[in-house]
Amino acid sequence: MSTSLKSSRTRLGIEVLLDEKISLIKGQCVGLVCNQASVLPNLSHVADVFGGRDDFKLTTLFGPQHGIRGDVQDNMIETPHTIDERTGVPVYSLYSETREPTEEMLSNLDVIVFDMQDVGCRIYTFVYTMANCMRAAKKFGKKVIVCDRPNPINGVAVEGNVTETEFTSFVGQFEIPTRHGMTTGELAKMFNEHFGIGCELEVVSMEGWRREMWFEETGLPWILPSPNIPTVDTCVVFPATVHVEGTELSEGRGTTKVFELNGAPFIDPYAWVAELEKYDFAGVAFRHAFFRPTFQKWADQTCGGVQIHVTDRSAFTPVIVGIAMIKTAYDLYTEHFQWKQSAYEYVFDKNPFDVVSGTDKIRKQIEGGVALKKIEDGWAKEVKEFGELRKKFLLY
Repeated sequence: MSTSLKSSRTRLGIEVLLDEKISLIKGQCVGLVCNQASVLPNLSHVADVFGGRDDFKLTTLFGPQHGIRGDVQDNMIETPHTIDERTGVPVYSLYSETREPTEEMLSNLDVIVFDMQDVGCRIYTFVYTMANCMRAAKKFGKKVIVCDRPNPINGVAVEGNVTETEFTSFVGQFEIPTRHGMTTGELAKMFNEHFGIGCELEVVSMEGWRREMWFEETGLPWILPSPNIPTVDTCVVFPATVHVEGTELSEGRGTTKVFELNGAPFIDPYAWVAELEKYDFAGVAFRHAFFRPTFQKWADQTCGGVQIHVTDRSAFTPVIVGIAMIKTAYDLYTEHFQWKQSAYEYVFDKNPFDVVSGTDKIRKQIEGGVALKKIEDGWAKEVKEFGELRKKFLLY
């Protein structure tokens, strides 16, 4: 690859590891945490590349939620342990009866390499799989190398409430805001140092990535990190409409515009759009829409709802927009509206919307008719404090 091509795009942490920093794993037995989006810029898969090297030995693969190939569709569908047909090494599922590697799983490796694409939102399990690997490494004397990848929705914007300790879960293990504005490598450092995991950690930074970048500006190929995050546009709206997962409204699963289409059979799209437009949110427009999911909530039923159209990503404030969507749906359709009825991410003793939100305050404010501005003002102080905390862990 020519120098000019290298300089025209972001170089991933995994590239830097395999080139300049190969000494970190040379001669070692390596376990790799990856999925289908763990590719190099030429689209070769990292597991295949690792399996073909003779300067270190790939002994173990670990797969996150949705499976190592990203083919498992929904939440709370566990994936089995298996053998990787191409490399011949065991694949241990970290979305199974265990979320944290056991001593047996780590018995045939010296170092864990984590190389996964995150979406830039707290409410997503991959960085907590990373944290669980770090905890296991601490327990059993292994090293962790996190190969950094871009935050696809930029590393500047921070928004949303900070998870409360009593509401931590596998979609929010630590007290961070909904949109954290950090990369996986930066979060690894924060988890390790500030939140006290304390494992032997090495973060391999990217080259040529700037905090203000959206993913399309990196020059890298986008590979969907999970079945319902098909595009960067999905990542952009995800911190808004992931809140819909905590309700019985459809977040568009079973459509071709997941997280962009939202609604239910009892919703009048025109009325919902009219209420949302009263807030005059910057950078977003709401289109009245009808859609019929092919699976999951309201499968094979026509739903009325809205499609989110982001017109200016930099001006768009997804978290408060998402809360506004829930609040207006609740206010318009109180008799029909329901919080999600089944458990969310294996939390059986809390309201699923509270698990998504990382607090019960927002749900109670919505039920109590509290003004949206007051809800947003309620997280301003903690966001400011987090903004100060994160500074010491920023790598770019």
